[in-house]
Amino acid sequence: MIELSDIQFEFLQDVASLILKSKAMGFKITGGELFRTREQQQIYLSQGKSKIMNSYHLKRLAIDLNFFTKNENGNWRLTYRKEAIQEMGDYWESLNSQNKWGGNWRFKDTNHFQRNL
Repeated sequence: MIELSDIQFEFLQDVASLILKSKAMGFKITGGELFRTREQQQIYLSQGKSKIMNSYHLKRLAIDLNFFTKNENGNWRLTYRKEAIQEMGDYWESLNSQNKWGGNWRFKDTNHFQRNL
């Protein structure tokens, strides 16, 4: 039987690959949220920041990453634009058939990467 910790371990290996690929693509990345409590999820739900109560963050199988790109002046700027991050989302989903990127959802969440069970 596969343990949740085994899936979490494989998920984090894919996150490491995504970070390395992002660096090679010229992004600067900072960490966002990995683990979330049920109480925090309820707050996000009530604020409209989430649409579901059963978030993969509760299982430590989702991570939010902040993507920065350089502008014409050479300054780093945070981006949530789907077009800017699409290649990274495609790469993420190519690593494992259970990997899903929030940028491909109806409710766009471009900095969200998760491993479905």
